[in-house]
Formats: sequence, C-alpha cells, structure tokens
Amino acid sequence: MRQPLVAGNWKMNGSRASIEMLLNGLKSGIGAVRVAEVAVCAPAIYLSDVQSRLQGTAIAWGGQDLSAQASGAFTGEIAASMLNDFGCKYVIVGHSERRAYHHESDATVAKKFAAARAAGLIPILCVGETLEEREQGVTEAVVKRQLDAVIELEGVTALADGVVAYEPVWAIGTGRTATPEQAQEVHAYLRARVASQDADVAAGLRILYGGSMKPDNAKELLAKADIDGGLIGGASLKAEDFLGICTAAND
Repeated sequence: MRQPLVAGNWKMNGSRASIEMLLNGLKSGIGAVRVAEVAVCAPAIYLSDVQSRLQGTAIAWGGQDLSAQASGAFTGEIAASMLNDFGCKYVIVGHSERRAYHHESDATVAKKFAAARAAGLIPILCVGETLEEREQGVTEAVVKRQLDAVIELEGVTALADGVVAYEPVWAIGTGRTATPEQAQEVHAYLRARVASQDADVAAGLRILYGGSMKPDNAKELLAKADIDGGLIGGASLKAEDFLGICTAAND
C-alpha cells in the first residue's frame, strides 16, 4: 500500500514572518492528518528557519532544486550536501519552471536526480506537457521522454528511491486543473511504463499530481487508483488550504 504524499512547493514566495505564521498553522493542524505524509519544499535561504520550526514534528521538508555537481566553482548553486546540512528529506528536480525558464534539459534533470539520490535525498521528479503538446496529442511521448532520461542514466530501480510528480504545465498556477480522469490516465501510463521494466518498482512508486490541486478537488483526485498525493503550489502557502488537501487523503 503506497502512503500518499502531499508536498508543498512554496516557489519564490514568503518572508521570515509569513513562513513563521504558516508553519505555526501547519503544526497546529497536522494532528488531523491521519493518512498522508506531509512535506514542504522551501526556498533554500529559509531552510534553517524551516528546520528549526519543524524539527521533531510529523512534517518533513526539502529543497526546490539542487545542483548536479557535488561542489566547486558553481556560483549561486546549492549542493545536495548543503540540503543535507539542513535536514532535508526531499528535493524537487525538473520542475516545469526550471525546464522552461532555466532551460534545463532532460539530461540535466536526470543528473540532478542522480545527485540527490547519491546524497540520500528523495528526489521528486517532475514531468508534464505544455498545452500545445497536449493539443498535439503527444502527452505520453513527452512524459515518457522525461521519465526515460532518468531510467537510462540510473536504471529503473533508482525510481524506488524517488517520487514522480505529473504536472501538466497548462494547469500550473492557471486555475485550470486536469480532470481526475485526465490525470489518472497519465498517472496510469507512467506506472505502466515503469512496470514494463520492473513491476515491483512500479507498484511501490508514488506518483503525485501537481496542477492546481485545491481542497475542493483533492478528494476526487486522490481517489484515483494511480494518484498517490499532490505537489502543491499556491495552496501550500495557506495553512488551512494545505491542510485541507492533506486531510482529503483521510477518507
């Protein structure tokens, strides 16, 4: 049985004051979350604050990105070992915003997945298609290419150490959401793709949905057989909304 994971991605949002308020709200309400594992992925500069406030709670935390390099002359980059220094459990790799705005290739994302895994972090590998790609009917080809880059570099068994997040780019921050049926179709495809190479890895792989999941649609999405949680953007910035999504997995 796969335990649902609900991970918040704060993106480039927050201040020390707002994060303190958010984390206090999460800590006070986490007792109502009976089923899902909960995590927050914070801007690197705030990881010290997150660690100090969440240490000893049921909430895990992680980074939003990392370098494919272990160390060296890479100004502005964050190494996996640095995330480890702040107690991170997770790190997001290949988010669509990194792919689009920072021109990260599938090969680069795969190397970041490998760097995270080598350091004992759990990478959350993001895959997903743009609106143009969906309209062209190439959704499966796109997510296959993105997933296969990791499998080709690390082997399919490496996915046992990670999480996959399907994020239709056209549904991120737009208010549009893939229907539960649309999301399930892609999640089922991803699991079948992994199962074609290793059925055991596929059975245990958590595949999250990331695309405007909110308290009012979370229950229906999480009820689908291959949707194992959510990678939450905007709704993770409000404790009440984020906890609402987390508790949707209780039923």
